[in-house]
Amino acid sequence: MQITEKPGIVTFTRNVFIPLTNACRNRCHYCGFRSDNPSLMTSAEVSKLLSKAINATEALFTFGEKPDEVEGVSEKLKSMGFRSFIDYLLHMNALAIEHGKLPHTNAGVLGYEEMKRLKGFNASMGLMLEQAVELECHENSPGKKPEERIRSIINAGKLQIPFTTGILVGIGENLYEDLYSLDVISELHSNYGHIQECIIQNFKPKKGTVMENTPPPSAETMLKIVREARKILPQEVEIQIPPNLVDDISPFIKAGAGDIGGISDTTIDYINPEAPWPEIEKIERCLKGEYFLKERLAVYPRFIKVGWYGKHTGHLIEQLADENGYRKNGYVSGKGVNEC
Repeated sequence: MQITEKPGIVTFTRNVFIPLTNACRNRCHYCGFRSDNPSLMTSAEVSKLLSKAINATEALFTFGEKPDEVEGVSEKLKSMGFRSFIDYLLHMNALAIEHGKLPHTNAGVLGYEEMKRLKGFNASMGLMLEQAVELECHENSPGKKPEERIRSIINAGKLQIPFTTGILVGIGENLYEDLYSLDVISELHSNYGHIQECIIQNFKPKKGTVMENTPPPSAETMLKIVREARKILPQEVEIQIPPNLVDDISPFIKAGAGDIGGISDTTIDYINPEAPWPEIEKIERCLKGEYFLKERLAVYPRFIKVGWYGKHTGHLIEQLADENGYRKNGYVSGKGVNEC
């Protein structure tokens, strides 16, 4: 399959957001997702979401880190017939494939063998580095130690898994540490060539958390970091800006971002439930005709070319990808109008 890149486009994917469980061993000061009374989705619940997501090609699996270390979760898994959370997750990945969706799993810190098992059932995977330095907000979060996060990203590189990572801005770090974290991501990609996108995400305070009164980073700060990220990261690593966490994506695209991630017309952003997804048409208006939206898959075109996606997703990718590696018959915008 021949892959060609076209300048002047902003990519996105249509997904269904599947929050398998809010059990998590970490207690980050800013997180509103984790619960002390966690739930665990059943196969029927996951199937229902997958069936509703008619337009989606990506199944985004999100959950807390190492949930089976949380009291009661292992017992729930056993009652459902699973020996471990990884076994449960593989079942849900396979279920997504049966429904014609490409799994993309954000599993937190994983060991090499765990990631190896998941590779075959995922088109791509992800783990936010967040920051490559230790911060107070992570003092009760063993999985947020930088060396643990970096080790997992290295494991993905060794396994040739197309990978999403990024930084979370405004959680107690300074600008130098933001740029250092981007340097670390750049080096990881230089060593393994597996990072398809780097998310530059702004912290949003959540009620009921330790950091609920911490001010979020300004738009000016975020724009500066996006500009610096474009200088630091290799050009083939796309910069993603979450469109539901900023008021207007246009300045960020001009600053160097080229992707807006997954957007769902079926599910909310369960990590940031207060921030609804913008409609595709609104995003296009924000771009004012200077850039054009183009729909991609969960795995970027250049990784489709080299066949780095999971073996059990190959038949779906053949069905869903066009000759350039984007979504076949997917959304491609025309000229936008000058309003946002």
